[in-house]
Amino acid sequence: DRVARHRMRGARADEARGELFEIGLAHDERAGRAQARHGDGVALVVGKTNLDQFATGLVGTRTPHPVPRNAVDPALVPGGSSSGSAVAVAHGLVAFSLGTDTAGSGRVPAALNNIVGLKPSLGAISATGLVPACRTLDTISVFALTAEDAYDALRAAAAYDAADPYSRPVPLPPPGACPAGLRVGIPGAGSLPFFGDRVQEASFRASVAALAEAGLQVVELDFAPFHAIAEMLYEGAWVAERHAAVEEILTRSPEALYPVTRRIIAPSTGLSATDAFRGFYRLEALKRAVEPALAAVDLLCVPSVPTLCSLAEIETDPVGPNSRLGTYTNFVNLLGLSGLALPTAPRADGRPGSVTLLAGAGQDALLASIALGPMRRAGGALDPGRLGATAHVPPAPPAPATGPLPGEIEIAVCGAHMAGLPLNGELACRGGRFLRAVETAPLYRLYALPGGPPLRPGLVRFETGGAAIGVEVWALPAEAVGPFLAGIPSPLGLGTLQLADGTAPKGFLCEQAALAGAEDVTPFGCWRAVLAARAG
Repeated sequence: DRVARHRMRGARADEARGELFEIGLAHDERAGRAQARHGDGVALVVGKTNLDQFATGLVGTRTPHPVPRNAVDPALVPGGSSSGSAVAVAHGLVAFSLGTDTAGSGRVPAALNNIVGLKPSLGAISATGLVPACRTLDTISVFALTAEDAYDALRAAAAYDAADPYSRPVPLPPPGACPAGLRVGIPGAGSLPFFGDRVQEASFRASVAALAEAGLQVVELDFAPFHAIAEMLYEGAWVAERHAAVEEILTRSPEALYPVTRRIIAPSTGLSATDAFRGFYRLEALKRAVEPALAAVDLLCVPSVPTLCSLAEIETDPVGPNSRLGTYTNFVNLLGLSGLALPTAPRADGRPGSVTLLAGAGQDALLASIALGPMRRAGGALDPGRLGATAHVPPAPPAPATGPLPGEIEIAVCGAHMAGLPLNGELACRGGRFLRAVETAPLYRLYALPGGPPLRPGLVRFETGGAAIGVEVWALPAEAVGPFLAGIPSPLGLGTLQLADGTAPKGFLCEQAALAGAEDVTPFGCWRAVLAARAG
């Protein structure tokens, strides 16, 4: 059968390398000692895997060690935090692996590597030996090539552990027949962001249509309160909880933390117990707000990720793309839901498609039954057994994008619209794509304009006395340029810039009449250097 074939394929690959070994368990580095001793299952620990440091990330690149490469497309991030665990499974090195899941670490890497990611009900698998991220939310998860393997591994590993105060008994019967007329809730059109990724949107809508054809009743829900809960995971109480996990090392050796990880956790030192309780109160209020939606359906189906993320994007902006990946994952553990990320038909561009099924605590068997029942029977857009990259030859990494695609227009930005700065979201929400960092031709001067926040620069062209100024070039869908332009306040506007690489895209220019009271910051060479100098 299919499972036997993929195991045989892995064994033949190992033998060819002269490293024949029994396929067993790849263990997430944070899990410490082998969890395989729980329950009735026995597994061979093959090795430990890399991940985002302290499990603080969804991209898989926040590590001082070499970054695991995405198994399907090396231009993409591997997903995190449990990056290495997912990549090992996707390549067929092991039948399954353990990861962890606090904000989506067991689902996002599955989606990006074309495999199954099972996030059990909280407490189903003992967390004894696990280095915590958020101890109240952490869940040991399972990656596998098939839904059968993932659920079998869960049933073998799950057991009540009195030594773990967050452990609880969770019923895990064998998958059964799905009840007729199941209602599946999906985000309504007004609360279904894809951040301009129209390929991802088409993939999800095709999967929803296939669910309906498979006999499930699709119900659109207002997901605004779910998104509000998702935003809380990196605020107040739960950032403080991450600080509790790393407080000793952050105090003793702060340089040991990966810079982005330190940047996310360190501000929690300014939070108070009062702030934490306010967070708890708000969460309970939002839980009450989502109760009617959850009561109206039997399960939820959401995009596993709203858009994909490339290594080039995360290098330019290490925070924004990571946050977007958690759009449909961050709220799950805060609501105590169980989840199952499943590969679907490839997107129109050949990259992995994935949806996640969500249900209440203790409903893990229902999710497995749907994956192995109506989804498997439907095939096509919903077949959840696509076996990672075991039958896939990864393409060579494409050359970095330097120009727009058909239907896009280049926009050069020099200030607050640059990646990671306060107004970059105005590009991202309209489907903007980063293309390149470049300098202008030596024809311009840069000024810090009065007013704000945010602080804004003005780029002014001079026939003599100009300099080369650093800018970023982004691509915007043509239909988004008008709305973007409409939001640009005087004295700024879009004109044609001359760049050092010989191109002449549209870009921000400032009226010379606005220079009264402005500070000439041309010697800094770019706006980021100006901000760094002002920050001290």
